[in-house]
Amino acid sequence: MDVTLRTPRLTLRQPLMDDAARIARFLDNFAVAGNLSRVPYPYRLADAKAWLRTWRPDTPAGETGFMIDLDGEGVIGNVGFHRDIEGTVIGYWLAQPFWNRGLMSEAVRGALDWYFTTTAVPTLGSGVFHFNKASLAIQKKVGFIEIGTSTRLCLARGEEVRHIDTELTRAAWAAHRGTVGERRQQGTT
Repeated sequence: MDVTLRTPRLTLRQPLMDDAARIARFLDNFAVAGNLSRVPYPYRLADAKAWLRTWRPDTPAGETGFMIDLDGEGVIGNVGFHRDIEGTVIGYWLAQPFWNRGLMSEAVRGALDWYFTTTAVPTLGSGVFHFNKASLAIQKKVGFIEIGTSTRLCLARGEEVRHIDTELTRAAWAAHRGTVGERRQQGTT
């Protein structure tokens, strides 16, 4: 789907071939790539261009991804949906210079709002490698719960890694959104 979303600090938009250099720059960092299952390391400009050639504006919601643009900065990451062995999952990455600012939580919330508004899907999966505590904290912050463990190939590490599987139900997302809205009205978010 050719969609652009706005959050307070971010624009979530469809990938463009012009994004290749920044994608390659930020994913050619083991601290980022080593947390992702489908990203090789080293990550080169050719990898970014090959990935960008796979994007189509007519993809269904469950296969839609968004580049994350920080106002005044440009592309700093990606959040999107794809098919996995458990069904549709959300995945994301953020360039290391932008960690610990709440930007990924903001991007994930924007993408989830869009996804649950656009689809009738009752649940959405995700997960993290067992050592990725920051990503697990983001998922829990938006309502995901742990549902088990598995192993996943991490291309950057070249090995199977223990994975914490998570799930977000439509009902849990609706409850989370209501709670966030109440906190915003009270000025505590």
